[in-house]
Amino acid sequence: MDAQQISAFRIVLRNVRENSLRKNESSAKKRLTFRQCSLYCWGESMQYSALRLTGKIRNGIIGGQEAKPHSRPYMAYLKIGMGFCGGSLIAPDWVISAAHCAGDITVILGAHNVKEPESSQQVIGVQSKHLHPEYDDEESLPFNDVMLLKLTSKATINRYVQTIPLPTSSSDLPTGTPCSVSGWGLIDRDEVTDKLFETNVTIVSRRLCHRYFPRLSDGMICAGSNNQIKDSSQGDSGGPLVCKEALAGIVSFGFNHPPGVYARVGRYLDWIKKTISEHGDKNI
Repeated sequence: MDAQQISAFRIVLRNVRENSLRKNESSAKKRLTFRQCSLYCWGESMQYSALRLTGKIRNGIIGGQEAKPHSRPYMAYLKIGMGFCGGSLIAPDWVISAAHCAGDITVILGAHNVKEPESSQQVIGVQSKHLHPEYDDEESLPFNDVMLLKLTSKATINRYVQTIPLPTSSSDLPTGTPCSVSGWGLIDRDEVTDKLFETNVTIVSRRLCHRYFPRLSDGMICAGSNNQIKDSSQGDSGGPLVCKEALAGIVSFGFNHPPGVYARVGRYLDWIKKTISEHGDKNI
């Protein structure tokens, strides 16, 4: 991405934030939608890239550290044309990610360095995509930003590839709950890594998050840290927010101020289980 594209991207994202916070915005005024921003910022060939609405051009963990290789065996790398997203393996043949990541996806499991042909990697195609039926990308924020991917074959479960549990409750996590996020991509403004990085965050109260995002829905959860560098980029779109060793959230969006916003997995448990059950898998 050249300097002109970066400058244009920053202008668009600033406008998105201003529009979403404008309380008395005219309903007749055209707003920049989430998908429109994808198309404008990345170009049509990159419309399904791992886009996050942040104030800097990045996908990845800013202010984090390299993860111990294969310490997060549930991580999925979603190769989408020239772009990518993150995801989580929740069953041997099911990956969960963000709905705005939908595209021509190939899933790579068991990866630490996604640019190296590691013997641990399993490359699997996608048989079918299932976006949440109420997913809405025609607004300035993505609502119900959840997608299930049925793989063409079951992953081989081993030390490098494992599933992550879903939460057992649909309730909100308490404010201050320690969590972590992980992903590939930028680790600094000008430094790119192909290795998995991670950082720690905590759950932010819904009341505080509403100050940043007045249109926050029950299907969203916020997390950040006291370190604003960490807050500003918290993982690949579609990647996991892990709390209490379970998948609590899916990276959805954020602006250049903390916290980051995630699709709250507990809110979608019934839909997840129903969708998987309808396609022949009963034990999830």
